[in-house]
Amino acid sequence: MTRNTISTASTGNTPKPPNATAAGPAGRRGAVVEFSGVSKHFGGHRALNGFDLTLHAGEFVALLGPSGSGKTTALRALAGLESTDAGTILIDGVDVSTLPTSRRDMGMVFQAYSLFPHLSAGENVEFGLRMRGVAAAARRSRAREALALVGLDDHYDRFSHQLSGGQQQRVALARALVTEPRVLLLDEPLSALDAKVRVTLREEIRRIQTELGITTLFVTHDQDEALAVADRVAVMRDGGIEQVGTPEDLYSRPASPFIADFVGLSNQLAGVVRHGFAELYGTKLPLVDPSQADGDVLALVRPEDLEFSGDGLAGVVVASSFHGSLRRTRVRLADGAEVSVQHIVRVQPVPGDSVRLRFCGAPVSVEAVAVSR
Repeated sequence: MTRNTISTASTGNTPKPPNATAAGPAGRRGAVVEFSGVSKHFGGHRALNGFDLTLHAGEFVALLGPSGSGKTTALRALAGLESTDAGTILIDGVDVSTLPTSRRDMGMVFQAYSLFPHLSAGENVEFGLRMRGVAAAARRSRAREALALVGLDDHYDRFSHQLSGGQQQRVALARALVTEPRVLLLDEPLSALDAKVRVTLREEIRRIQTELGITTLFVTHDQDEALAVADRVAVMRDGGIEQVGTPEDLYSRPASPFIADFVGLSNQLAGVVRHGFAELYGTKLPLVDPSQADGDVLALVRPEDLEFSGDGLAGVVVASSFHGSLRRTRVRLADGAEVSVQHIVRVQPVPGDSVRLRFCGAPVSVEAVAVSR
């Protein structure tokens, strides 16, 4: 990608691996972003607490976490919209911590579309170029190319009230990209959209990000979004990162019970660890962390790691729900514990059915149970 044009030539949908050097179609490289020991306090609340994270060139990283974990504060600190109390933020090795937003070369898309209602879609996209003194003919040409990139090449003259929510967010994305920023920041950009549009647009964002090779930080509270589009996901808690890794790593090898419980669905079952295995209802299961000390634990078992069987744990169906390509069925075991089982839609248990379950043998994350004295 050159400074004067946005290429729409596709380079495919394959995510760039961490540490890869990414570039757009014309060879422009994504920037490396480094947070190092960044802290931010609001009164007595620590929004960021020694926050450390590196985004590799051209990488798509999602910040995921509960409300108040600091993910939006981290993005705003990178954008220059929040000052920091300590630490550094580097872009390609240059500390930008004290630079104003206008000098950080960022493209930003927020939950609110924030389009100027008196300007057409094309004029909204042109706005950043106009502020940079780009000539009118070049502005129009680049704005049309940016709109084409997001699939709105025939919407240049339409106003925001003539556009759907999804189309308005595409215009906002085109406006963020037209200036060819070093880093793209996305703060809950899809949360105001309906489910089908949200899925379509997140796939489009990922396609465009891959084509342009632009380093991207994406803040979301939606696990499905984070796991579906990101090269890596950083799960935040109390102003820091609990774990960062590929979506597969976070889901299959959670570093803590918090991650296992927060990312995806898990059943919590009482058990005991002995000699590197978790024993649940007479079944030995491998541990995600084999170094776990012996003792009583709560084990977190994914719904897809339980299955209906001709023998095994006896239970009674409490409820069953249809989720399109799968079903989830709630089963109450003989000791009163309830578990969720994920299974194929052709199996359709109804409340009151007697069933039997078995563990599939997948490794489990566990949390030690405190012994009361």
